[in-house]
Formats: sequence, C-alpha cells, structure tokens
Amino acid sequence: MLDALGLDNLEETVYRQLVGAPSANLEELAEAAELDTFAVSAVLSALEGKGLVARASAGQDRYVASPPAVALGALLVQRQDELRRAQVEMTELAGLYRGSVARRDVADVVDVVHGTEAIAQRFAQLQYSAKKCIQALQKPQAAVVTREDADEAERAAIERGVRHDIVLERSVFDTPGIYETIDSALEIGIELRVVPTVPLRAFIVDREIALIPLMNSEHNTVQDALLLHPSGLLDAILALFDLIWTSAPKLVATPEGTVEMAADRLEPLDTKVLSLLLAGLTDASIGAQLGLSLRTVQRRVRQMMDRAQVGTRLQLGYEAGRRGWL
Repeated sequence: MLDALGLDNLEETVYRQLVGAPSANLEELAEAAELDTFAVSAVLSALEGKGLVARASAGQDRYVASPPAVALGALLVQRQDELRRAQVEMTELAGLYRGSVARRDVADVVDVVHGTEAIAQRFAQLQYSAKKCIQALQKPQAAVVTREDADEAERAAIERGVRHDIVLERSVFDTPGIYETIDSALEIGIELRVVPTVPLRAFIVDREIALIPLMNSEHNTVQDALLLHPSGLLDAILALFDLIWTSAPKLVATPEGTVEMAADRLEPLDTKVLSLLLAGLTDASIGAQLGLSLRTVQRRVRQMMDRAQVGTRLQLGYEAGRRGWL
C-alpha cells in the first residue's frame, strides 16, 4: 500500500518489520522477511536515505524505524507537492493541446492506435481521465481489457461521479457469465440499455474524445483502433449514440431478475391522455374524463409530441406504437 509514497515491496516489508519491533539487526530482519542479508542490507540503505530507518543508539548493527507519522507524513507532503506541480504542468499542456487541436486539418482529427497492448493502455487512460460521463456501444467479443481491470476502472470512475451509459447488442447475452456482469454493473450505478444490433463499437469520454476498436474479421480480435478528436466525425458518432440510446429499452434489476423496460416510458397520466386521444376523443372530452383543464391536456400532448420528435398527432400515434408507450 505504500507504493504511492515511493516504496517498493521489499522496502515496505522491511519497514513494517522494523515498525513492529523495538529494534533489529540485519540477520533478524532477513529471517523475519524471508530474504537474504545482502538484499536486506541494500533495502536498509535505501530506507535510511528516505529517512524511514535509523541506527539504534545501542549499536551500529541495529536499526530502528522512524515514527510513521513523521517519516511517512514527510513523504506524503512531498508527493502532494509533486502532484500539485504536475497538475499545473498538465493544465499548461492542456492549453497548448487545445491550441494545436484548433489548427488540425482533416487528417489530424483521427489517430490510429496499433496493437492490443497499446489499445488497452489508451482505453485505461481514457477511463481514468473521465470527469463527467462515459458512453459506450458494445458488441460481443473484442474486449480490449480484462473484466477485472474494467471493473476496477468503472468503480473508480463512478466514485468520482462519472456517469456510465452503455448500450449492449443483444447477442452480448450469449457470452458466458454475462448476467453476473450485468447485475454487478447495475448494482454500482451503470445504466445499461439493449438493442438488437449495434452498428459499431465505440467508447466515448466526456463527449470530447472517442475510441473506436476495429475488429479483425479473420482472427476475430481487435488489433487496431481509431481515436477521434473533436471534429465533425466525432459529432456524427455522438449523434449516432444519442439516436440509439433514446429508443433503446433499459435494463432494470428487479427481485425477479433483470428485465427490459422501455427507455422512455410515459407517466401514468400521460398514458391515459394518449389512450383517449388515440380512441378519438377531443382534448375537451379527455379533460372532462380525467378532470384536467383543456390547457393541461394540450400541454401534455405537446410534450409527448416533442418527446417523440414529431409534428402531428397522427405521427404521435405511430411513434407511440413503435416505442411501446401503450
């Protein structure tokens, strides 16, 4: 756990042994840590240099641990200063990057990432850099990171308040163990929706950058990926995601299991208004039936038309049927 302060595993092991003992010599530390004396001697020299151990006053061959609150506290402050300086540098570099992006031509808005390791690294970088939202279109197979790594990154992002909106292709459900994965995702707050087919794989971060894995049909693996920077091409990917997301049924965990629910279900009152409207009643009659004013009925119908992105009530009836509102 102390690697964040610059200690490797051997240094942490030896330091912990010393913290739990009044003092110890080289042989005692080597025996307790199950290491040879040569390795322990090198570790003690490194720990002395970091101020974590000192020679005991009883003899030069015995060592004592420096108080953790003092020694580790100093390392912690040093690391915090380094992080602050790195953050300032990152801000300056981000400003330079935005300036260079503004001067890019068409060929510069797409980076090609070669090789599975490079793709996995870029995927992890994007996920850990997310500040607002992660949106994804997922097809079966073609995973660029292990499930364990993905779970860790997702949980870290959600703890930072990053929203996750993911659309699954229905064939994903043929993957062994997928239901346990879906249940875990829903449990930590990821919103999942499902559609019959997904046109492409996409991983979008903060609606500012997107990673598009490219499937090798011959080997059924991902060997290359496209990294899309702000551009008309990225805008098209965002519009595609929004279009698919709006109409995709939502996966919801219930006591009976995971079920699909219409993504844009109507409120019960709107369902009644729409049912009476499609039955041929006038707005005034609908209001009389439901105890609503004429203006309220008209407003609710208008809101449903806007939600369905239609201009006439006839089109609203068609969209209501297509979306499963009734």
